[in-house]
Amino acid sequence: MRLENSLKVWRAVKNITQAVLASEIGISRQTINAIEKGKLVPSVFIALRLAAHFDTRVEEIFVLIHELDDQFPHRVRGSQS
Repeated sequence: MRLENSLKVWRAVKNITQAVLASEIGISRQTINAIEKGKLVPSVFIALRLAAHFDTRVEEIFVLIHELDDQFPHRVRGSQS
């Protein structure tokens, strides 16, 4: 599984920089950058602060992607075999 996000899109809609967003929610610009690039999974606290800042739900910014299990590459999501 991996966590994808649309944080960069949300920033673009609000026309704010990483630095401004970081300052407004109390974290570093480097943290925002790492989250956007998928190098850092945010804490629940940070995810909630981001969602509140954009007046949306966490699920609108972050999506958990289920990938095929490496042990069973022939399996498809939801398959019961």
